[in-house]
Amino acid sequence: MLRLSNLKLPLEHSEQELRAEILQRLAIKDAELLSYRVYKRSYDARQKRNIFFIYSLDVDTRLNKQLLERFIDDTQIKQRPDDSYQFVAKAPENLTERPIVVGLGPCGLFSGLLLAQMGFKPIILERGKEVRKRSVDTFALWRKRELNEESNVQFGEGGAGTFSDGKLYTQIKDPKHHGRKVLNEFVAAGAPEEVLYLSKPHIGTFRLVSMVEKMRETIESLGGEIRFEQRVDEVLIEAGQTQGVKLRDGSVLKSKHIVFAIGHSARDTYQMLFDKGVYMEAKPFSIGFRIEHPQSLIDECRFGDYAGNELLGAADYKLVHHCKNGRSVYSFCMCPGGTVVAATSEKGKVVTNGMSQYSRNERNANSAIVVGVDPEKDYPNDPLAGLELQNKLEESAFVLGGSDYSAPAQLVSDFLKGQPSAELGCVEPSYKPGIKLGDLSESLPEYAIAALKEAIPAFDKKIRGFAMQDALLTAVETRTSSPVRLKRANDSLESINTAGFYPAGEGAGYAGGILSAAVDGIKIAEALALDMVANK
Repeated sequence: MLRLSNLKLPLEHSEQELRAEILQRLAIKDAELLSYRVYKRSYDARQKRNIFFIYSLDVDTRLNKQLLERFIDDTQIKQRPDDSYQFVAKAPENLTERPIVVGLGPCGLFSGLLLAQMGFKPIILERGKEVRKRSVDTFALWRKRELNEESNVQFGEGGAGTFSDGKLYTQIKDPKHHGRKVLNEFVAAGAPEEVLYLSKPHIGTFRLVSMVEKMRETIESLGGEIRFEQRVDEVLIEAGQTQGVKLRDGSVLKSKHIVFAIGHSARDTYQMLFDKGVYMEAKPFSIGFRIEHPQSLIDECRFGDYAGNELLGAADYKLVHHCKNGRSVYSFCMCPGGTVVAATSEKGKVVTNGMSQYSRNERNANSAIVVGVDPEKDYPNDPLAGLELQNKLEESAFVLGGSDYSAPAQLVSDFLKGQPSAELGCVEPSYKPGIKLGDLSESLPEYAIAALKEAIPAFDKKIRGFAMQDALLTAVETRTSSPVRLKRANDSLESINTAGFYPAGEGAGYAGGILSAAVDGIKIAEALALDMVANK
């Protein structure tokens, strides 16, 4: 088949018009076009009066070979690449050792799935609960201010991505098409097929719950074993070689191949690994606030007269500003038509995050606006200092919010003027269990407050109304990514100083978001499987 890219059509177009554009672009007759399917579809909204779709299509014609020769210098007409997934190994029948996967977020889920599909029958340990029980615990914080430290937005089946917008796009390099494998598995588990071709696909929390359950069933049907409420308290290491893990109940599981996909919030586990001598280093992350606007304002700014068009859906944005103090401020995890949610996993702390359902039809748009933290500048030579900074800011936010899991908040206009807020404007806060208005100037380091005060007016020049008086800031957003990296070898993907230990995903500092974490889980599973086969 051929891959035909950069085909542009008006927003409102028919299938007949799309077919006609293919025929014209390839200069062929209708009878010579056998079939086509959409590989990727995006839109260009830079000119609000002329929004159009951009297609990449996989096309089959009676003249494929001739067309490739005719368009040999045309970068937009090429042979379709083979993106089918090929397993790198198969478990030997006499293999007695079972690999262990710690964590059942997107990375651990796909690492476990791939190992199961290759016949390795992994044991997957998750400190939290299965996804539906976990949902009950999560809503208990949002509705009743009751926190379960082992079952919440951060911990439990599906990981932090379950309570998010469910974004399935990434900017990572993916030469082996692992991302396609991820999307195909999601569709098989119940995701809409549009995730295969939309440029910015998303699923939403409710759909993710049932999908995660179906993927768990697949792993178990292939001989994998999933154990919930099993927290790993110690990694057993002898002479630089992983030997197994010790669980909270004192039991020990032996294995020389362990995937650690713990997510970015398992601070007690980071400390344990540091104490055991597993090499880690500080990595950059970001801190800031959630900002809420009426979704209608964002739609109007981005789409103009096309605001509300069903084909476009709720508008998003991506913003960045480089400040005079050397810091960068950027929007992160933008949730169109979504809500701000309580995302703490520890008592006495407040953390915010964003979430959307598939429909994206809530009244507000929200995103994080965050400031970069630079370990080399802010706390050199201390791998765990980022964790300490997160702790300090989250504890402060808890107190500023009234010490009952309400979040401190402030109107944008008051924040820019440096005065506390006393009453809300037209933007109704979506954060549950609630907010407490006041002054956010003490909720972040001075350099972050200064950077945000400079960036918000700059963002207003790109999206008119971003600095609107009644827009609402909610504190704090601290868990944008892991503040540490568990460094691994480029070839084996093992820890650089602990054989058989495979740091993986977002918690290890090698991913950011559902899709990139899942891809990393596949890469880790492949590396581990090859090592187990080679050293059986």
